[in-house]
Amino acid sequence: MNVDLIFKIAAVGILVAVLDMLLSRAGKQEQALLTTIAGLIVVLMIILKEISVMFDLIKDLFGF
Repeated sequence: MNVDLIFKIAAVGILVAVLDMLLSRAGKQEQALLTTIAGLIVVLMIILKEISVMFDLIKDLFGF
């Protein structure tokens, strides 16, 4: 497993947490929720890309 992947996910998580906190204290809960959802989608896209690479590796390994 690549350590860079963990750092990318952690960076997105920290950024989203800070933005969520700032927007919530400013009274903009709707934007805070949308920011959180956007961060979740970004992390899911990163993970899906890595899962795709893993499936391609397994496919090549077994010759499918």
